Amino acid sequence: MSRYSKEDIVRMVREEGVEFIRMQFTDIFGQLKNVAITASQIEKAVNNQIMIDGSSIEGFVRIQESDQYLHPDLDSYTILPWRPQTGKVARLICDVYNPDGTPFIGDPRGTLKRVLKRAEDMGYSFNVGPECEFFLFQTDEKGRPTTETSDEAGYFDLGPLDHGEGTRREICMALEQMGFEIEASHHECAPGQHEIDFKYAEALTAADDIVTFKLAVKTIAQKHKLHATFMPKPLFGVAGNGMHTNMSLFKDGKNVFYDPDKTFGLSTEALQFIAGVLDHAKGITAVANPLVNSYKRLVPGYEAPVYIAWSARNRSPLIRVPAARGNSTRVELRSPDPSCNPYLLLALVLRAGLDGIQRGLTPPDPVDGNIYHMSEDERIERKVGNLPGTLDEALEEMIMDPLIRETLGDHVFNKYATAKRLEFDQYRVQVHQWEVDKYLTQY
Repeated sequence: MSRYSKEDIVRMVREEGVEFIRMQFTDIFGQLKNVAITASQIEKAVNNQIMIDGSSIEGFVRIQESDQYLHPDLDSYTILPWRPQTGKVARLICDVYNPDGTPFIGDPRGTLKRVLKRAEDMGYSFNVGPECEFFLFQTDEKGRPTTETSDEAGYFDLGPLDHGEGTRREICMALEQMGFEIEASHHECAPGQHEIDFKYAEALTAADDIVTFKLAVKTIAQKHKLHATFMPKPLFGVAGNGMHTNMSLFKDGKNVFYDPDKTFGLSTEALQFIAGVLDHAKGITAVANPLVNSYKRLVPGYEAPVYIAWSARNRSPLIRVPAARGNSTRVELRSPDPSCNPYLLLALVLRAGLDGIQRGLTPPDPVDGNIYHMSEDERIERKVGNLPGTLDEALEEMIMDPLIRETLGDHVFNKYATAKRLEFDQYRVQVHQWEVDKYLTQY
């Protein structure tokens, strides 16, 4: 049930001195878009009358089909605390609709809502807790980003070593003003790298929170003359940015992943869910790790997963089961990075997990040793597969998995695959500095 009615939104805009409202949505690649309206248009907005030109959004519609409408999720209303408090700015996250009143099939938020409806029909609700990492880099005299870090601190260090402590604190305070429950924030292992964890939420809210989080981090960093990036691997030789994704299914208010009478305290449904995600892991990778650069992070040595396995103990497999049990029982998918579209990622992971439950799949035995130290023969014997090593390989796996196409729908699937093929080809034909340094004088 919604917290806010149309009348509530109109009243709050007027009473709280809001002058502008950002009507936000994402394209299929997870890039946040918006149309800003003045407070005088708020009644039109809550009645779904704000129009956009969908042909100008990559992956949306053709020019002859350009008119689309924004239907705001009223419960997403919040004031942006980093904007001036005189003439306040609020936001509403929106779904995209066709002129005939039907949901637009290419709207990523709509994709996630369709899969959540499937889960609901099976009696489940899906909760997600993301762990988003980012770097803070210095800017040059023109305000352009560099790759110079703001500190030389390491994991869990604090000020004065952690020069980003103040920026991180301001980000946390802003997010709390927007309704986030911040569970922890800390410096990560690489210089200039940070993590802020917020409480789990139902999946649609969690995806909304991720795009809001990224906007807040980038905006507040800019205020401090820093550049925040969620690029998966901006620096060679140090850890990259991950977005470990903690997931659980609930039914009738109880966590269905927990069974105290079973091994590891994991229910049959939990194991089936894990098996489903492992079964479709290769096909999901092109969405979970959508950039050429994503695969510079997915290499051995930096706790980023490379191998398709699961464990209740160690951090080298793709899926880890944290120690908490009871209603906190969850599985952690460690491969996604924060450049992904969270709506599409969660749709695919949930659909894969539900597929495991529906088919009654059984996962392979857990792998508790360090997979990075195993020989290839050992990995084969233990049925440990490899994640794709490049975006090109990931796209091939995506195309071969019919569940991915079914979940995304033909429109999103085709537009996404075509765009990412082009992106990889652009990368492939470039001459990179490494090649010049390596070969120019030798040959």
